[in-house]
Amino acid sequence: MWPLVNLRMKLQPAIHFRISKGKTSAEDRANLDRRWRVRFLLLAPHRLGFFLALVVLVTSGAWWALVQFDRVSGELALPYALSPSLVHAAVMTFGFIPLFFSGFLFTAGPKWLGVPSLQARQLVMPLLLQASGWLLWVVGSHLYLSLALAALFMGEIGLTWITVLFWRLIRLSQAEDRLHALTIGVACVVGCLSLGGLLLSLMLDAPAVARACVLTGLWGFVLVVFVTVAHRMIPFFTSSAMPLITVWRPFWALGLMLAAAAAEVGAVWVELNGPLQGAAGAAWTLARGVFELLAGGVLVWLALVWGLMQSLKNRLLAMLHIGFLWFGLALVLGGISQLLGLVQGTPVLSLGALHALTMGSLASLMFAMVTRVSCGHSGRALVADNFIWSLFWLLQATTLLRLTAALQSGAAAWLLLLAALLWTTLMAVWAGRLAGWYGRLRADGRGG
Repeated sequence: MWPLVNLRMKLQPAIHFRISKGKTSAEDRANLDRRWRVRFLLLAPHRLGFFLALVVLVTSGAWWALVQFDRVSGELALPYALSPSLVHAAVMTFGFIPLFFSGFLFTAGPKWLGVPSLQARQLVMPLLLQASGWLLWVVGSHLYLSLALAALFMGEIGLTWITVLFWRLIRLSQAEDRLHALTIGVACVVGCLSLGGLLLSLMLDAPAVARACVLTGLWGFVLVVFVTVAHRMIPFFTSSAMPLITVWRPFWALGLMLAAAAAEVGAVWVELNGPLQGAAGAAWTLARGVFELLAGGVLVWLALVWGLMQSLKNRLLAMLHIGFLWFGLALVLGGISQLLGLVQGTPVLSLGALHALTMGSLASLMFAMVTRVSCGHSGRALVADNFIWSLFWLLQATTLLRLTAALQSGAAAWLLLLAALLWTTLMAVWAGRLAGWYGRLRADGRGG
């Protein structure tokens, strides 16, 4: 047996040298270590960032499902040091999504900017601070406020650290087109300020401000990063997969999306203490509703112009386009919600519009982009097989179920539980596949 072990040890360096040069044969790939190893997570930024994001995503989803189960049954009698709705909103906004951002931005960002890439080892501490902080946030919300605040502080340090590293790449760049990177950089600063505001408001016992800080992070940080990446990548991906469609990404479209995000951030603070009353409140609600309807309608049109119908021939591309379509639909639903609220004298469907954005648009875009990057950087074909395609449509069904629950019928609590269980299940299954790739060498034998 020892001669075989010695032969393997001699072969491995030569094989990995050929991998680094992109020259491998089927025999080389057969000799590679196919086992899952933690150290392989450090081969590229996306491996580490995406893996930690999946851990937080699945854990937070399972926790929320337990909360919903306890609400309808009372079996667990869970104690709370913080409002579970606020805990849920915060982890869904600042928890796993910035980890996905980190994996993507430090993979694609250096290419956009024409600067050297960072090594995954340089991201270990800030990413671990964020992941461990958000896991501790969920635990602390049931035990002690001080523990939850310490967890938020860890997340704040990690996010700020990552933001500083990304801004260093921007400053080093001599690229002519840095608009998208600069926009994302500003959004990351908004995210840091919003998370810091959440921490401070909880310390000062200001729950309304805490909620506003979370929503500011959602609209001003998370959404801005998503739409900026979508504006840059969706037309490019579409023209690459379908040569008859040319790249068309007018900057007014990006401006409109950023304006919509800014308007929603403004609305959060204008309505900090609840909807405005009287004539001023009616005028504000009417203006907001009309703006959301118009902006949403333009974005739905843009989704069609960008090749929504043509993309249905390519599943991976279709997922991106459907996610973008949901953004327009979310704004339209928000506008309808405002106008109905004006007629009825009370807000309606607001949670439906919010989840059309978060689950319909952002989760679909996350699912599509992470799957695409993971396929490409694991040496696999850029296709969505039946497994991924089925999970994506289960996500769409889960979103519709959550929107139905927002109608506040007698079955709303049970619908929320079912939606939470479906969300957790499909994300856990998706995570199981992708996490298996991140801890193994590329299927094509190349490095990274």
